[in-house]
This record gives sequence, C-alpha cells and structure tokens, in this order.
Amino acid sequence: MASSNSSSRELDPITLQVISGALDTIAEEMGHVLYRMSFSSIIRESQDLGAGLFDTEYNTLCESESTPLHIGSLPGYLEGIEKVVKGDWADGDVVIHNHPYYGSSHSPDIAVVIPIFYRDELVGYSANTAHHLDIGAATPGLIIDIPDVYAEGMLFAGTKLYEAGRRNEAMWDYIRNNSRASRQLLDDLDAQIASARLGVRRYVELMDRFGHDDVLAATRQLMDYTERVLRQRIAAIPDGEYRAEGFLDDDGRNRDVRLPIKVCVRIEGDGIVVDLTGSSDQVETGFNVPFEGSTKVACFCAIRSLLLDAETSEIKVPSNQGSFRPIHVIAPEGSIFNPRFPAAAEARFSQINRVIDLIYKALSPVLPEEIIAGSSATLSFAAYSGIRPSGDYWVFLEVNEGSYGGRPASDGPDSIDSLMANTRNNPLEDLAMHLPMVCDRYELRDDIMPAPGRFRGGLGVVKKQRMLKEGFITHEADRHEDVPWGVFGGWDGAGGRLRIYNDSRPADGRDMPAKFSGLRVAPGDVMAFYGPSGGGYGDPLERPAEKVLEDVLDGFFTAEAARSTFGVVVDLDAERVDETATEAARRELRARPAEQRVGAGTDLGPVAATADGAAAAAATPGGEARGRAPAPLRASAPARSDGRPGAAAHSSADIGRRARAAAAASPPRDAGRAPPSALPEMPLPPPPIVATPRTTTARAGNGAARPNGGAGGNGTARSLSARYGESWSFEIVGYHLGDDEGEVTGQLRANGSSVQRTARANGGGNGRGEQLKRASDACLRDCAAALEARP
Repeated sequence: MASSNSSSRELDPITLQVISGALDTIAEEMGHVLYRMSFSSIIRESQDLGAGLFDTEYNTLCESESTPLHIGSLPGYLEGIEKVVKGDWADGDVVIHNHPYYGSSHSPDIAVVIPIFYRDELVGYSANTAHHLDIGAATPGLIIDIPDVYAEGMLFAGTKLYEAGRRNEAMWDYIRNNSRASRQLLDDLDAQIASARLGVRRYVELMDRFGHDDVLAATRQLMDYTERVLRQRIAAIPDGEYRAEGFLDDDGRNRDVRLPIKVCVRIEGDGIVVDLTGSSDQVETGFNVPFEGSTKVACFCAIRSLLLDAETSEIKVPSNQGSFRPIHVIAPEGSIFNPRFPAAAEARFSQINRVIDLIYKALSPVLPEEIIAGSSATLSFAAYSGIRPSGDYWVFLEVNEGSYGGRPASDGPDSIDSLMANTRNNPLEDLAMHLPMVCDRYELRDDIMPAPGRFRGGLGVVKKQRMLKEGFITHEADRHEDVPWGVFGGWDGAGGRLRIYNDSRPADGRDMPAKFSGLRVAPGDVMAFYGPSGGGYGDPLERPAEKVLEDVLDGFFTAEAARSTFGVVVDLDAERVDETATEAARRELRARPAEQRVGAGTDLGPVAATADGAAAAAATPGGEARGRAPAPLRASAPARSDGRPGAAAHSSADIGRRARAAAAASPPRDAGRAPPSALPEMPLPPPPIVATPRTTTARAGNGAARPNGGAGGNGTARSLSARYGESWSFEIVGYHLGDDEGEVTGQLRANGSSVQRTARANGGGNGRGEQLKRASDACLRDCAAALEARP
C-alpha cells in the first residue's frame, strides 16, 4: 500500500487493525527474544522484563505481555535519558539507563534503548527493561537498609554502550568489574540489546511495507482510540472523591513504626486524579518509591486493570499511551511516593502494590462488579547469595507468589503473583542443579483457612528454602500487619509471616520481620515464608452449599466452620449437604442484624488462637509448633466514643499478632496432613470502613462544584455543602448486597457531630451496583435528617 502524503489522515479500519496487530506482534517477539536469550533465572525463568516501541515524543506504541511495571515505566526512562542525551542520537547508538531520579522504576531495572531511524529520520525508539541480579550495591542482589541512592550500586543515566555502532569497551569493563554477578549481568545486557535491535528492524520493515506516514498515522489513531474508550468508561463513574487507607509494616530499620498509605481517587468527568497526599513522609532506608518510574505507573496499572481488562472487555483495546493520558497522579515531594534526591529508592514494590489494592478498595462502592477483594498486594523478593571456593559470588533472586482476593464471579486464585507482578516461579530443579540450596517445602498454606465469602479469598504459598553452605539472605516484603481486606460482606484475609531456623535445631528458630538486609546464615538454615492470603468477596451465606461441601472435602474448611460461617451443614460420612439443616442454619444466621454479622473487618487469623496469643505445645521437625488447639479468641464489641457501635475490642493488627503467635496450634500438612480446626467463634464486629467516598462535592476544572452521587443523593449533598461547606463527610462503614435488596450502614460527620444509620434499597432491576448506589443515597438522606433533628 502506498503511503499517504499526510500522516494526519484517517486510515481505513482494516489497515489500522493490521498495523495494530503488527505492533503487538513486534512487542511480543521482543519480549520472547529477551527472556529466551537471558542467562539469569530472574529474567530467563521469572520473566521479570518488559519490551516495546515508542515514538519520538516517548509515547508507548505497543508493549509486551509481561510485568506491567516494566513496560509502563519506559516513557519515564526515555524522558530521563533526554535530560542527559539532549537529542544527540545517532544510528547505531545503544543506551543503558537505570537512575531512579531520571525516570527509572528502580536501579536494578536497567533499560536498553536504541533509536530507530528510517531513511535518516529519527522515528522512534526500541526499548526494554529487565531486573538484574546484582549491580554492585551494598548487599548482594537486593538492598533495603541503605543511607542513600549511591549505595544502590552502579547508576547509569543515558550511558552509551555503543556510540554510532562502535562498542564502548571501557564502559563494558567498568560494568564487569563492579558486579558480584558480572557474567550474568553482561550476558543479560547482550540479550536486551538483541531484543531492542530486533524491534528496530521490525519497525523499519513495517514502514517499508505500509509507508512512513501511514504507520505514524496509525499509531496516533490507535492511541486516540484507547484514550477515548478509557475516558468513556471513566465518565460512567459518578463524580466525587473516593478514599481508602492502609499502612505498611515498617521501613526495614525502624521496627513497629507503621507507615500510612492514603489514597484519594477523584472522578472528574472523564478524567481521574489519584492523590496520595497524607501518605508517609520519605524514610531513611531504601523503602521509598521513584515517582515517575513506579508511583505513576502503579496508578496507571490500577485504572487500566479495572476499566480496560482484556478478558472482560467487549472490544479489544490496544495497549498504548492512550491508557495513561486520562490519569493524573499526585504525590507530595518528600513523601514515600515521591522522595527527594538523594534518598534511596530501591525497595519499592510492596508500596506500589498496596496503592493498587487501595485504589480498588476506594472504588468498590461504585465499581462493585469490577473490583476484587484485598489481595496479598506485596512482593516477597528474596536474595540468596554466597561465595564459592573460587572466591566468586553466587546470587539467586526469587519472587514468591502471592494471592488474589475473591472476585465478582470466582474465588481468588491461590499462590499466584498479583496486581503489578506478572513473574513466574523459578523451577526447583533449576535451583538444586546450580546453587547450594534445597527447597524443603512448597505448597499452599495450611496454618490458616481461606477468607470466607460468596467467593473465597486465595491462599498464599508456604516455601521453605534451606541453605547448604554459609551465605546471606535479604528479604523484601510487607503485609505482616495490615491484612488483605474483605468486601461486600467477605471476611478479611491473613497477613504473611516469616521464620528462620536451622533444620538441626528447629525449636530455636525466630520469627522475622517482612524485610531485612544481609542476614548471615549458616549451613542448614531455613527461611520459611508464608504469603499473605486474600480477602473474601460477598456474604459467605451466599456461597452455594455444594461449593462449600467441595471446600470441606478439599480440606479448605472444616465441617464446623462450614456450619458456623457459611450456614452449611455437611454430612461427612455421606459426603453431602443436609439441605434441611442448611436452610435452617442460614435462616438463623441471616436473622442477625447486619452490623453483627461476620463479614469484612473480622480478622481471620490462623485456624485457632488463644486468648492471650500464646503458641501451643512443642516444636515439630518443620520448625513450627503443634499441639492441642487452645480455646478460641473471643473479642467483645463495646460501644465506641466516636459513635460507631459494636467495634471490636482489639484492633485488627492486635488480633493479627495474637493469631500469628498461635499459628502453631494447627498441625502442618507435613505432620500428618491434619485438617484445619474450626474458625474461632466470636461476637461479631461490624465491617470497617471499606471505602470513604466523599459524598460532598468534587471540584470541576473551573472551580464549580459538582455534587457526587445519584439523583437521590445530589439534593442532600448540596444541602449539606450549603450548611457546612467542606467540613462534612459521609462514609460507608458496612454494606450487604442480596439478590433483591442492598443494605448500607453509613456515618455522617459534620461540625464535630456524627450520626450513623442503616438503609435498604433495591437495584430497580439494574444490578448490585445500582442497589449499592440507591441504598447509599437513602442512608445519606436518613443520616442528614437525623443530624438536622438534633438540637
């Protein structure tokens, strides 16, 4: 096809689709070449990489199906490179870049960028990133407790490995002499260069086939199309502010100092603002997040996954820069999500996963059919290392799987990378063949039960890695304290835990924090990792009885838990459901007031817990304790001074700590595969604030106020704003959605006073989202009327 004279003309749909398919294929081929040619297992097996093509304005034209953080960060890399290269590109240049304050995701993710010239004109860039084993940092492989960015290792800012096709041997020697794993680093860089060169060749071939102007016109049309589709879907969400918050365990040095994360999602017409104001100040370790290369990309990923999901979308939407344009991200400079130079910012993955998780949580009231319950939303990244008799280092990076929360139509997947991670596990055979390590155990957690719900939460993994030689371990993770949240009546999940012990002295083991640096270990030392488990989605009483029976037979729940939690009575001898008894049990559980039902906000913890959190009995060879299950934890539900009735006597963190301390009360599967005990029975606290959508006003660009909520809530919101200005808020503190009717408990605060009411509404035949919206509007009206009636 001959090229047009104007690159701005509209292409016909068939040509546009063919070029779109070709771009996708180029990105996939680039990613395939990169992981097939790489030498280190983190790229070759785990596929911790991303690849794609970009135009001269650094817009993403196509991206490989790999880890979202890698491909979404590359525009930031290119903008950072431009600050150094300043347009000085030549055909045959090869640039590497990893500087966290020049747009990179974090320093171990090195990008390779090659300019694309077509008939002597610069038309774009072929680029990829990959995580490297070791870049000469303070500790092998991973780094957490370091003073500044210079301790992260080699920093490259627009550094040319090839200049106009000529190899820079001095730079290659510099890299070789400054890494503990230099062989893998150099070979992996060669693989990245081969991948990027392939992208250059394929893009030139595409222009040869369709013409320079038509290819550029197609890329612009495709980006505009993606942007248009995303804006349409954003516009369907009610305008307003939607809030959620959580916390991180610590910064890797200052233990028991929790770091708040606060997320406000503002829907303004067809645009979204994600505001992280109020989150923790930057910390003195490497537990900060590069703003351009990681914070922004996490927010892009969250919105894309909600509104442009490839599996649920009725139309195919190309993955390109158009999906970033409607999203604006705010993080104050000096905060953990936008640190000031030269703060270290290497250990950033758990924080950005939590941002995605909290964006889902914030939007749950208005996107009930799209969001999922809380996921593990962290990354267990372990660096094992040691020194061979030859004096050379060996380094192994391992990504342990997480878990998803329950979903609108299915259970949360067990033991799988979640949210921004898309890496694969490393085969144990590969580990044993090449490194002085052995995996003693690798399976689903059995010290807890999955979080109950209409769709249960996924279970995390338990993995025990044993060192055969003296070495070092660094571990980067989080979420031992702030457990994954349940939604729409689903129960909360469970936090992670970590233990180090020697296989010859398991009773002398010690519990470890989620993150630690450069721990020296001896031969026979074992790191036992237990991944966080996702929250449940929906009321457990809505879970099909036959599905509960399958869960019991599969060992996920006991018969006692099936009765007390799901209202399902199981005849174990006959392996069937007692339908009459089940109907009566569910009727009895449903008769309880909504605010007293077990649901979101009940800390699942392990399968049995003592009143004071003490563990039971003696240690097993596996390093855990076992013995007779103690009495269940019982939490009272006193009234609260803030007006919320029936809150639990213990915070979820307190209960979680007690529960983890008692995890040994359940025998592990490798001690006879004993089934879990019944879940503890306790007085039932109300669900926590699952999201705090401001039903006040969202400001339009011209400063005019636009009330949030449906038609029924608009007048009330305007009235409240007229009376109280901005000094009021309305929060959903609990809700339940049934087949025909939804119920919302909300709390209205204004001028230091607060009222709480519960309201019901049906969906008018328009689904559960409309149920929730109508019930929320009715609840706001009831709360406002009660507040007005006060003297």
